[in-house]
Amino acid sequence: MNDRAPGQARRVALVEDDADLRISTAQVLSLAGFVVESFAAAPPALEAIDADWPGIVVSDVRMPHMSGTELFRALHERDPDLPVILVTGHGDVAMAVDALKAGAWDFLTKPFDPQALVAAADRAATARGLALDNRRLRAAAQGDAASGLIGESAAIRRLREMIPTLANADIDLFIEGETGTGKELLARLIHRAGKRSRQRFMAVACGALPEALEDELFAPMGEASIASVVRGTLFLDDIDQASRRLQARLTPLVEERVLRSPGAREPLPLDLRVIATGGTDEGDLSEKITPGLFYRLAALRLRMPPLRERREDVPALFAHLAGAAATRLRLPLPMMTGAVRHHLSSHDWPGNVRELAHFAERFVLGLEDAAAEPASVPAGDTLPQRLDAFERDTIVAAVLGTKGEIGAAIKRLGIPRKTFYYKVHKHGIDLATLRKGGR
Repeated sequence: MNDRAPGQARRVALVEDDADLRISTAQVLSLAGFVVESFAAAPPALEAIDADWPGIVVSDVRMPHMSGTELFRALHERDPDLPVILVTGHGDVAMAVDALKAGAWDFLTKPFDPQALVAAADRAATARGLALDNRRLRAAAQGDAASGLIGESAAIRRLREMIPTLANADIDLFIEGETGTGKELLARLIHRAGKRSRQRFMAVACGALPEALEDELFAPMGEASIASVVRGTLFLDDIDQASRRLQARLTPLVEERVLRSPGAREPLPLDLRVIATGGTDEGDLSEKITPGLFYRLAALRLRMPPLRERREDVPALFAHLAGAAATRLRLPLPMMTGAVRHHLSSHDWPGNVRELAHFAERFVLGLEDAAAEPASVPAGDTLPQRLDAFERDTIVAAVLGTKGEIGAAIKRLGIPRKTFYYKVHKHGIDLATLRKGGR
């Protein structure tokens, strides 16, 4: 996933009344990876572009009915963060300079160098992406920090849709997934959505439970006893890390719904639901969990995907977590920087949502500006040079990271194939050398 999500800050509204110039400019921008929406006049563009337009605007200045500067001023009043690039004839330069002073992003004079247009559009798109991300951060800070599964990936949407059905289906569940993916969150959401929601949700960390506390867990009464979960939900976290002794004591509870307490004459019948979690390795699970316990718990299995499989959810998750952290810490939400944005999009997040939550907290505390700029970018270079160097380094890293598999690199970058080869040619990248592990 690259820093600029496809379909968001890589969109361009192109406003040009000259049909030939409109077509050729659209082709230049398309080859550079932009999704172009063309308009032959300013009024329909103004009607189509609202305050949440997820892209930038490139507009000619001299047009009938409504000029480009008039369009800019109307758009600027609607959304001051929307970058507008004006294209002018030589006689309109003074007008364009006035627009710059009023907040226009940039202007180009005809005939303009296509590369100059692409460079200006790239810089504007980066700025727009940051503005939209910061807008989402502000919205998240004012939102509900107790909301459910965040994200729009197919796996998360499917899990969200299943929650109401699972909540009132009186069957045990097994949630598998890597550490930090949010397995307990899913279990709690299922508990809250069902008929057992008014009763207790008791979480037991099976891998960290000292043997000395096991007797309290299986006592006939007490706050620490399973007996207190009447008509509620017993959550067995990391059941695959439980000792064989603990598993042996849990098996009759899961199979027969009875609590066998030390010294008790009769087992205590219990009405409760069991939700357990474990890792994702099928062989490991069947080896680490006794068969009687595993197959009873695993009758219905759910899987929480790792973040690397749902990268499109990272921005929304980060906004939600940063907003929640800001509320909890009673701190203002900082402005997102380009370095933070790059880290969010390029990091693999091996610790999953838990790692992202820690990163969001450090961000709110002002302790985290994420990854540093690529070492190959000298501090004294101009902004266009920095952007070009960053883009080149990102492409090189993607090709090296996929061991020269170009298709995989293109997928990782999140850009069209023709755009990938356009940028490879633009930056003079030697793909044959990269495939051999060089740069």
